[in-house]
Amino acid sequence: MFSKRTEWKLTPNRFSEAQAELRAAGMEVLDLSVSNPTQVELHYDEEAIMQSLIQPDALDYDPQPKGLLSARNSVARYYHDAHGLFDLDPASVILTTSTSEAYSYVFRLLCNPDDEILVPKPSYPLFEFLADLQDVKLAPYPLIYDDGWQIDFPSLYKAVNHRTRAVVVVHPNNPTGSYASAEECGQLNNFCAEFNLPLIVDEVFLDYAHDGASRSSLAANDQVLTFTLSGISKISGLPQMKIAWLVTSGPQAPKSEALARLEIIADTYLSMNAPLQLATGVFLEQRKGLQPLLLDRVRTNLQELDRQLSHQKICERLRVDGGWSAILRVPAVQADEDLAIKLLRKVAVLVHPGHFYDFPKDGYLVLSLITPTEAFREGIHRIFTVLND
Repeated sequence: MFSKRTEWKLTPNRFSEAQAELRAAGMEVLDLSVSNPTQVELHYDEEAIMQSLIQPDALDYDPQPKGLLSARNSVARYYHDAHGLFDLDPASVILTTSTSEAYSYVFRLLCNPDDEILVPKPSYPLFEFLADLQDVKLAPYPLIYDDGWQIDFPSLYKAVNHRTRAVVVVHPNNPTGSYASAEECGQLNNFCAEFNLPLIVDEVFLDYAHDGASRSSLAANDQVLTFTLSGISKISGLPQMKIAWLVTSGPQAPKSEALARLEIIADTYLSMNAPLQLATGVFLEQRKGLQPLLLDRVRTNLQELDRQLSHQKICERLRVDGGWSAILRVPAVQADEDLAIKLLRKVAVLVHPGHFYDFPKDGYLVLSLITPTEAFREGIHRIFTVLND
């Protein structure tokens, strides 16, 4: 009765069952996996956000496939102000309700059934579901760790074949927090040019460099056909306001054809709603107040993690340059999922096991750095109590 593309295992795994058991027992759990910025005790400009949704123009239906020009102008202005891209053309911007939808547009644009997309590993687990829904296969290429994360280019060359249709790079990666360096971006351009492949760049965490320095966006990459994805879910900490986009750049001929085809895809769905599009400029302005709060939280929690790590020798924190996560390397004496369940049941602390993000072996826990500071401090203390027991 149902399609093969949705033949997922629908029964809860042991980790989910352990969480449900604690909730049913009424136990308070310290959540060190939280990724929702609206639930981590941050201050939002409620009046500005709510007032931006009250606009008479929202009563007029103006079905522009790429999105309202005013909203696309706001996106272009963000790249100008935040990343120094002075000539990003709003015509190259297509609005979507989420980066997931933007991925689906690009996958549909580029791939026939069973074609392959090269994706980094470790990385965000949502890729697998997006690929299944678009009848696309994923071919992983590894990120390797040596005092920092790097793209394993020899493995990337081994992974490409006649079914390969694009390369995904997450900049910075989630959860490793590693940006693609200028040298790596050059190598990626050379690789894509050699095999006539587009580049798909996920930049949702681009603004969250822990050292405060601006990182270059690839939204104006003109070397190869490039699709850059982002949105206000992370930029402004507003995941409930469903505004995202993809920016198309590259040599003029393939860029123009890609945009023409994408416009038809977008026109087929017309998924963006008018009130949110009209509020896009206000939502993007919210980043100026929220990003400093999030970055301060991230830095404070990293400092606390390092302070507690300094009192023990069995764990280490891997280098992280951006984003909202930290990776803790722990003794691999049991499966990561078993350890995560043990932490839940023994000390009521929720963390993500590394295998959620396709780490190649056990011995990794992923922690959220946007967790409220007191909860983070106590949660780390409890984790080390168990690990040092």
